[in-house]
Amino acid sequence: MRVTCKSRIKKLRSQNHLSQKDVAVAIKIPPRTYCDYETGSVKVPLDILIRLARYYDVDLNYITGISNLRKEFPHL
Repeated sequence: MRVTCKSRIKKLRSQNHLSQKDVAVAIKIPPRTYCDYETGSVKVPLDILIRLARYYDVDLNYITGISNLRKEFPHL
């Protein structure tokens, strides 16, 4: 089974014991919008993926499901 972005962001949120509202507030978006990302009813824009990757300290390949290897967000 292929890992999707929506399943990955939901898993990261769950592993960190956070509510959807917690994450939405942290990345400065409306909670309803974040919920739509997790359900897959709206595609996650690149700028939001970057915010989420930075928030969870994971690289974009991991958060998008391209890779199962969890690497840190690149800090330049």
